[in-house]
Amino acid sequence: MADGQLRSDALDIFLSAVKDSLPDTAVRKALEKCSLPERIIVIAIGKAAWRMAKTAVSCLASKEIRGAVITKYGHSCGPIEGLKIFEAGHPVSDANTFAATEYILKITEGLSEDDHILFLVSGGGSALFEKPLPGVTPAEIADLNSQLLRSGADINEINTVRKRFSAVKGGRFAEHCSPARIHQIILSDVLGDDLSSIASGPAVLDHSAASEARALAEKYSLNLSSKMTELLDKKPPASLDNVSTTIAGSVRELCSSAVRRAKELGYDTYLITDDLRGEAKEASELLVRHIRMLKDKNSSRIRPCALIMGGETTVTVKGSGKGGRNQELALHSAKLISGMENTLILSAGSDGTDGPTDAAGGIVDGGTWNALEESGIAPLLMLQDNDSYNALKACGGLVVTGPTGTNVNDLTLALCV
Repeated sequence: MADGQLRSDALDIFLSAVKDSLPDTAVRKALEKCSLPERIIVIAIGKAAWRMAKTAVSCLASKEIRGAVITKYGHSCGPIEGLKIFEAGHPVSDANTFAATEYILKITEGLSEDDHILFLVSGGGSALFEKPLPGVTPAEIADLNSQLLRSGADINEINTVRKRFSAVKGGRFAEHCSPARIHQIILSDVLGDDLSSIASGPAVLDHSAASEARALAEKYSLNLSSKMTELLDKKPPASLDNVSTTIAGSVRELCSSAVRRAKELGYDTYLITDDLRGEAKEASELLVRHIRMLKDKNSSRIRPCALIMGGETTVTVKGSGKGGRNQELALHSAKLISGMENTLILSAGSDGTDGPTDAAGGIVDGGTWNALEESGIAPLLMLQDNDSYNALKACGGLVVTGPTGTNVNDLTLALCV
């Protein structure tokens, strides 16, 4: 099987899995279980917010709807009747984030128990839906997010810290809306589907302790103002009785779809994990160990074979280059499989954006590393500088899809013949 066919198949598997994970069907099914009145406030936050809101409004066309959507720049696809659309900064909050959040807080204040909110939540909501607590500035929130993203902290650790300084995270948005009823539909981008961590849980109780947040601030040497240090001890809401929740999609479904499509294409398929965590470098080493076992003459697996992993890795940024966790994983994998024939690896984010780049991820094979070196590029130096984007771009190794409309973590796969 030619490398071109492996590349085509890998992209087919990834895109098919993403298509199956789009929120349209999931939101429709979730709404079938909701008993909603004639007047509804629809609030959608996250990178999949526009598509979730569009589907919901279509399903509820007979009802009186008003509300708002906050999504990442470039992720809105036009107006939605009854809703005000905002685009804002991700992964770091910006002025539009705070303005959009203020608008949502304004239209949801002073509600009664007869009011109902349909709250549509997807990954990215932590950065896109934010209001600092009194005494904390927007600039300090943005700086904190930047520190956390570069620290190597995982998403649960990041959210444990930033919930401490937010007027909407850790259940505080639900508290703000009380006594109105909140019907929450979540597209999970958090491993294990920890509701309190998805978008930092605006309508979910925060069970983390102040001691955990303090320990993380020390672990990652976070530079906090005296007010922020004081707020680490501020207690979140103790109870919420106005929220019901449905999880509409997750990385498990993404992986299941990838396995199904790989089998349809004729690959003996093995799911390594749908709970991938840790550094991108470590994830690439795990995957390549499985590839080497597969290629061992005593292996019981049949080739062509597909190895699949789902989850979300981290990168401890030490350089000044451009990239994301999936591109870093792909470039490090290229080093490990250098010279290996009939082997290809793809790693990409289901939302279509990997870190602060326009790529979803990267795709490499056994010839990628040597091709870069022969073209005069030093891939090892670029890897050390966290410049995976430009290295992969130079060899046609970027996976570029544009915003997909969903966000259920990342998919990494290897195809071997």
